[in-house]
Amino acid sequence: MQTTGPRALNFARRAGLVGATADEALVAAIAKGNQRAMRTLYNRHRVRVFRFALRIVSDAGYAEDIVSEAFIEVWRQADRFEGRSSVSTWIMSIARFKALSVLRRRQETEFDEKLAETVADQSFTPENAVLETDRRAQIRACLTQLSPDHREIIDLVYYHDKTIEEVAEIIRVPKNTVKTRMFYARKRLAQLLARCHDFDDLAAAAL
Repeated sequence: MQTTGPRALNFARRAGLVGATADEALVAAIAKGNQRAMRTLYNRHRVRVFRFALRIVSDAGYAEDIVSEAFIEVWRQADRFEGRSSVSTWIMSIARFKALSVLRRRQETEFDEKLAETVADQSFTPENAVLETDRRAQIRACLTQLSPDHREIIDLVYYHDKTIEEVAEIIRVPKNTVKTRMFYARKRLAQLLARCHDFDDLAAAAL
């Protein structure tokens, strides 16, 4: 069971805010102005937040700015965190809002080819396909052909291990909408992969 509230703060103090201190304990300490807790939380999540932002804005410079802005918001809003979702989901939600603001300012509505270059290729296994090097390249190529909404769903579920409920909170749509998008994203990806010789076994899934 995770510790939250005043008990989390006491735990964080006893633990010295190092090692496996729970995210919730760190946020509780941050709410009290503990800068060491802020550094610990930042170092723990900054890489994932950067990669997530990069897949949206496709620009490393903008992604770095988004990471900074997102964690500034974490610092400012730590006392408002109620624990209704995981800390990582909360941070991702903040980062997504910042990233979409960047896209609006740039008047861009589509991901570009850099999404494929930044997709992590270590854990995604659509339809349990074995991820040899050539297959990973084919998957990345197919991902670029999905719509932005579908790419976002695939990214959050497979690359960030988010549940349907967490995705719904991050992108701020109903859970049923997430399920629908996930269904069509998987179906479309299966269709695209079935065109590749190495993924002939997925042809049935596309029907």
